[in-house]
Order: sequence, then structure tokens, then C-alpha cells
Amino acid sequence: MSIARLATFAFSGIDTVPIEVQVQVASGLPAFIVVGLADKAVGESRERVRAALTGMGLALPPKRVLVNLAPADIQKEGSHYDLPIALALLAAMGLVPAEELAGFAALGELALDGAIGPVAGILPAALGAASRGLGLICPEVQGAEATWAGEIELLAARDLPQLMGHLTGRRVLAVPPPPRLTAQRGQEACLSEVRGQESGKRALEIAAAGRHNLLMIGPPGAGKSMLAARLPGLLPDLTPREALEVSLVHSVAGLIEGGRISARPPFRNPHHSASQAALVGGGPRARPGEISLAHRGVLFLDELAEFPRPALEALRQPLESGECVIGRAAAHVTYPARVQLIAAMNPCRCGHLGQASRECSKAPRCGETYQGRISGPLLDRMDMTLGLSPIPPGALARAPAGETTGAVAARVKAARQRQVDRSMGATVTYNAEASLDQLMPELAPEALSLAERAAGQLGLSNRGFTRCIRVARSIADLGGDTRIGRGHMAEALSYRQRLDYVSGVAAE
Repeated sequence: MSIARLATFAFSGIDTVPIEVQVQVASGLPAFIVVGLADKAVGESRERVRAALTGMGLALPPKRVLVNLAPADIQKEGSHYDLPIALALLAAMGLVPAEELAGFAALGELALDGAIGPVAGILPAALGAASRGLGLICPEVQGAEATWAGEIELLAARDLPQLMGHLTGRRVLAVPPPPRLTAQRGQEACLSEVRGQESGKRALEIAAAGRHNLLMIGPPGAGKSMLAARLPGLLPDLTPREALEVSLVHSVAGLIEGGRISARPPFRNPHHSASQAALVGGGPRARPGEISLAHRGVLFLDELAEFPRPALEALRQPLESGECVIGRAAAHVTYPARVQLIAAMNPCRCGHLGQASRECSKAPRCGETYQGRISGPLLDRMDMTLGLSPIPPGALARAPAGETTGAVAARVKAARQRQVDRSMGATVTYNAEASLDQLMPELAPEALSLAERAAGQLGLSNRGFTRCIRVARSIADLGGDTRIGRGHMAEALSYRQRLDYVSGVAAE
């Protein structure tokens, strides 16, 4: 009887849980058994391992092969257990030196011919291995991704025979390429293509400067989606720390290609038919949702009122706390979810509320019903609410081209830098996250007086009051001012509009 062991990992959100793969080859009736609370994908690994060994000209010994995934009370999910099971089995069969595997953890999916395919979670696994003083064995195509863990011994192999050759000393695997942080921008649309809508472009610039949540309301063709599509071009690159946070989530979701980690903020644009699990995460394997995939970036919800009500309400807690907790009977999985929410909606179902010549016969009640789909607590989490009116075709054709994305992005970058300078720490506190204690010393007395009077007249909650001051801080940063003045506060208050006001219906 022989037993071999090899480390690997299970995943709880972006955190790793160490798992020991134990393989025993003992006398008895020929069998290949996998135990240790394995799901169907893990249970099927015995067939993939068997086929991979057959493709190499090897056969399982006519004995009882028992694979235990310890600890046995943790659910094992995914195909990344194929490679550690195969390597531990080869060690138990005496074909690979067990001492060569002692200092490594392994992840990888096996093809039937022995090729090692990519799996989700290589980056957090590499960080987990490094924190435990282990090296990592991974697929060749993900070697570059694993190098982001820093000083760690990596074995990135194309297939099982190549890996066996290295472990037995017959060949040496190539060193994975160094990590690459790309900041290449895609084909981002230019802001100068938006004719007119100066108030919309101004609001977009302020939202970009402070990472504020923005809700745009207007009839079809007003330019809501057009403005939102140009927001990514205004955003500065992520810091290396932020890029690593984003990449951990994308690695768990299997969205990193070629080991390239992007410094550009993510932009997620789910369809309005998305379910609650799609937005906040969930499903049988508690995968990250759109709000987590947009971490440190933008989550754009077009046709906001058409999203299922439970899905929208599920966004309230992540928007406030910056993390998404997915509850299960056995455990709770936490994903980061610090996003900038940009939303757009029509004022009513027909879309023309407030336009006497085009609104439907059910106005204004249709607007009240339609806008009632958005709860007050969710609206309270929007820093800015902006009403947009369509530009007449004649005026649209004659309107001059506005500022380019590059010109506005330069002001946004300077405003962000002022926030970085004020933070004076490893973690940057952007204006949308600033506390009232941080903002009050920078608030002029006349600006505070205006905010207090407006809070009573507009019926602002404490959260809404704080968010107004945060927006005013971003307006001051765009102007290069160190203090929040009355003018900054007045402009910020103009973005705390009620839905019935921005849709053109008189408030009662």
C-alpha cells in the first residue's frame, strides 16, 4: 500500500481554502473512488485522469485507488482538481518522485490526451500558495497570470508528459513570461460626438471625477445611453492595487485571458432581464455577479425600471457596504463590490411623460406607476439624478461639436489626483466614499448653511445630505478649489431632483 499527497485549493469568494489531495493505492478489487464531498465535476475527474494516463501509454494498476479530498466537510467544486489528483496518483504509483511534489500546490483540468487546460482562480491560488510558502503547478497558458503572486516557484506545463519530464529530471520547463499590466484603451466613443446635452456632459464629468452614482431620466432618444457609453473614456487607469483587486474577481470568474491584467476600470452592462443571482451573484457555485465583476469600475443599468424588483433591491446593501455577501446554508461567500452605478430610465412606459403632444392617455398616472418600480431607498443611494430632454432635430444638426474625451478626461484625472493627495495612505478614499468627518473641515460656512436649508426643503435623508456634500467636493476638485463654496453646493443640490420633477410632472 502506498499513499501520496499534494496540495490544492478550494475557493470561498476570492479567498482560498487549502485542500490536501490524498491518493492511496492498495490491494483489493480494481476500483477508482473519489471521496471528500466532491460535486459531479470533481467526481468525473476519475474518467479524465484515466483517459489522460491511457493517452500517455499508462494504465491504472489493477488495485483499489482511493482519492480523498481533505478536509472532507468542505464542498469541492470545479474541474481544477484533475491535475492534483493525477499527479498524486502518479506519485503513489512511483512514476513521479513524491518529494518533488511536497513543496507545490496544483490546479488544472486534464483533457483526454493529457493536455492541461485553463481553470478559474489561478491568481488567488497563486497568492494563496505564496502565503503558505508553496510553489504552484498550473496550465502553461495561465503561467503569466500566476506570476502576479510575486516570488513564487512556478511550473507551467502544456501537458502531463511535459510536466512528468520536469519532475523526473528529464527536461526543464520554461520560465513563465513576466506579468503584464495593460492599459490599452479599446475603441471608446468620443464625448465630442454628443451634440448638445451640456448639462448631461457636465453631470457625467462630475460623476467620473468623484465616482458618484448617477441616474439619468428622459424620453427615448434623449442621449442617456450615448452619454453612459462615453463614461469609460473619462476614467483614469486603476492603481496597481486596484487592478489586482479587480483581477482576483475576474480570475475566479475565469475572465482573464493570456495572463493579461488590465489597468482599465471594468464596465459591465447587463441586460434588464438579468436575474438577482446574475446581478449580485449566486447560483449553485455562488459565482460573482455583475456588481462584483464591475468592482472598481462602472455598473451601467439601462432601462432601470425594467429590471426585476428583487434584483434591484438586492443591490442596496452592496452599494452601501462595497461588498456582496452570498448566503448559503453551509457558508457565506463574500465578493468585493465597490462600484460606480450609472442608471438610465424613461419617465414612463411610453417614454413621453410631460410631452403633451406625445404622452399617452394614461398620463400622469402611468408615470407614477412606472417610477414607483424604483424604491425610495435605492433612489437615496444615487448621488446625482439628472433629467434629460431630447434635442430637436434642427438644433441637433446645427449644434457644434463639444469637448473631446481627452480634454475632459484630463480634468477628471487632475480631480482624482487631488483626492489621492488628500488620502495620504495606501488606500485611496474617493469623494463618493468620503465620510462627513472628512468633508466638514473643507466646507465653507455659507455652503453648509445652504445645504442645511435645502435638506429641509427637499426632504433629504442623512444619506442624501452627505451625498450632496460629496458631489460638491467633486465639483470643487474639478475647479481646483480647496474649499467647498456656496456655488459648488448649489450645483450639487441641483442634482438631487425628485423623479416627478425631472419627468416634467408638477410635484404635488
